[in-house]
Amino acid sequence: MAEAHQAVAFQFTITPEGIDLQLSYQALNQIYRSGVRSWKKRVSRMRNRVIKGVYPASPSSWLFVVIAILATMYMRSDPSMGLITMIQQHLPLSLHVSLSTQGQTMLSALVFSTLLWLSLILALRFCLKLLLSYHQWMFELHGRVSNTTKVWVTLLRLFSSRKPLLYSYQTSLPHLPVPAIKDTMSRYLTSVRPLLTDPEFKRMTELANHFESNLGNRLQRYLKLKALWATNYVSDWWEEYIYLRSRGPLMVNSNYYGMDFLYVTPTPVQAARAGNTITALLLYRRKVNREELKPSRVPGTVIPLCAAQCERMFNTTRTPGAETDVLQHWQDSEFVAVYHRGRYFRLWVYWAGRLLSPREIEFQIQRILDDTSAPLPGEDKLGALTAGDRIPWSQMRKQYFSSGINKRSLDAIEKAAFFVTLDDEEQGMRGEDPAGNLDRYAKSLLHGKCYDRWFDKSFSIVIYKNGKNGLNAEHSWADAPTVAHLWEYTLATDAFQLGYTEDGHCKGEVDRSLPQPQRLAWDIPSEVQAQVSSSLAVAKALADDVDCHVFPFRDFGKGQIKKLRISPDAFIQIGLQLAYYRDRGGFCLTYEASMTRLFREGRTETVRSCSNESSAFVKALVNGEAEEQCSHLFRLASERHQNLYRMAMTGAGIDRHLFCLYVVSKYLGVESPFLKEVLSEPWRLSTSQTPIQQMELFDLKNHPDFISLGGGFGPVADDGYGVSYIIVGEDMINFHVSSKYSCNDTDSHRFGAQIIKALQDIMTLLSADTKTSSKGPAQPQAKKLL
Repeated sequence: MAEAHQAVAFQFTITPEGIDLQLSYQALNQIYRSGVRSWKKRVSRMRNRVIKGVYPASPSSWLFVVIAILATMYMRSDPSMGLITMIQQHLPLSLHVSLSTQGQTMLSALVFSTLLWLSLILALRFCLKLLLSYHQWMFELHGRVSNTTKVWVTLLRLFSSRKPLLYSYQTSLPHLPVPAIKDTMSRYLTSVRPLLTDPEFKRMTELANHFESNLGNRLQRYLKLKALWATNYVSDWWEEYIYLRSRGPLMVNSNYYGMDFLYVTPTPVQAARAGNTITALLLYRRKVNREELKPSRVPGTVIPLCAAQCERMFNTTRTPGAETDVLQHWQDSEFVAVYHRGRYFRLWVYWAGRLLSPREIEFQIQRILDDTSAPLPGEDKLGALTAGDRIPWSQMRKQYFSSGINKRSLDAIEKAAFFVTLDDEEQGMRGEDPAGNLDRYAKSLLHGKCYDRWFDKSFSIVIYKNGKNGLNAEHSWADAPTVAHLWEYTLATDAFQLGYTEDGHCKGEVDRSLPQPQRLAWDIPSEVQAQVSSSLAVAKALADDVDCHVFPFRDFGKGQIKKLRISPDAFIQIGLQLAYYRDRGGFCLTYEASMTRLFREGRTETVRSCSNESSAFVKALVNGEAEEQCSHLFRLASERHQNLYRMAMTGAGIDRHLFCLYVVSKYLGVESPFLKEVLSEPWRLSTSQTPIQQMELFDLKNHPDFISLGGGFGPVADDGYGVSYIIVGEDMINFHVSSKYSCNDTDSHRFGAQIIKALQDIMTLLSADTKTSSKGPAQPQAKKLL
């Protein structure tokens, strides 16, 4: 829209009398307002840079320091111990000529005050960094807090008394430490013990010892050097080698999805749901840009988490390359890209410098829905290029989308704030088969028709015909908690703040003079159409192989689990171990995602949930040992799992360290049999919890039906399971299970039934033990310390 107005704002005609300028004052006014909005954003960003640059102090503290210095000088005292006089002596000669002696003294005092103020800020930030580097609090039991931790809590509250901006803590967060290689080897061997026979474990121990005493120390030195130089010794390599260098499809293999409310659809009007959803997302973007969001914190504490992942949330696209992809991030765009029935549109969401109202966006979306024009040749399934292998897409993009109308249209998609699909299907828990419909809903969000999503975008929003919505997110730029935070805000803002009229439409007025949404033009040659068909075939084979099962577990939730003094996450993870053992007759390498955002630019670490303790409990329960013994073993397994989770969060994990050592070995051109074997081990059970981070947005007491379904992902191993779960309120846990039909040993519905039975059996065991025995020692509840 902005380009269109710029094109028609200035027109001229050459006449015998000269040049006749024809100015469109309406267009010029809109350009002016758009420019004013842009400058306001720049001023706001400059202001925020100053505020967060001096945090935990405030800009106004400079004035306090200046007044204090001048006051002491007025009392004929020199607080600078001669430094003000020294500064005065070194002032430029021109100032000595133009200023009086008193003026020179005042200027020198201002310079000294500013330097003193900056020094105090650096000292405060250093102290805050030291405070945030203390992690012992996480390992202390509730009710047994050390005096050191009590003093630390007091100091941290004092330093956090000023309201921070979103990125205020970034420079004060500590760097991720490099674990000692001896510790990593010991933890690794402990983690694989339940998975190996005695001869296999002996062989692996020999490999680990040989690596530690030889090549490992050499690789470790390079890694420590990187840790001294880089902000985070893991994050850049993790992003590049785990995500961007992958040449397989993003769809299913990497991208993940988020769902709408389980029981409620705020409106059945597709255009209206799109209007409110798009508005809520743009309001969130505004909060991110203005840094008005509160920094994320460890639940129940004042301890901040790294917010770096928010920076590339909007206006970001992963572009394909021959060897590696590139994440491209642009400045805020004033439009979104929309797909409907094979056509692509550019929808401007700003007009004359203001954000369109939800009703106006609904009006524009309805125009797209009512558009009966046919797709251009090759346009309808063009998105399949983003769903297939990366190398063919890279070749097509370079050869056929680097100039002309194809480039302009592709730019409109890639530079859009985000991507929107207006789906012509209905989804959700509905009809005569609500459980089966949830499974189809998950598959739709995970891969759709393989061509009606733009899988390269940071995230794509899907609005279904019946008003249900959801999202599909690309993984390389951020992890699920960051997207979940965005989605929580979107759902809550849509349902509780923006709302709808009685007939299901968005609230507000409509300016019907808004220009039509812009159809994107394409010139798709036969070679591209052939590749689209090929990519679609690859993507469809992958999509058809995915078996998704989504189910709410309503027997009990975290409320009843906590009454047993057990961590809900540990309870579920041990339940998954029991379910897998019953399903497959053994144990497997298990991945649980843990965050490392206590550190600057931290992302994730792996919690190896299959431990000696959890396997001992599972075997005891399956073999029918005494309830007291099984209950005792369960509590040991729970304590072990909680400790593993805390170690991962505090930088003492195993897998990121081993991964980085492997990368260093590749750079040095040396082979390590130990690292090669470790990094080739399949994760047959990959799990993740989607935490609810903003409970204050949802009033589950007055609106109990507005509960989230969470989200899920595809299986990591061809012969394994992907399990995502979200603990909702006190009485529900929603599960998402995925596997592949092509593997005869896996079945998502069968495994879902095993999960339900495992959780029920463990609850029965612990409840019976609680009734017949005295209370045992309380479980660690570090999150309640603060």
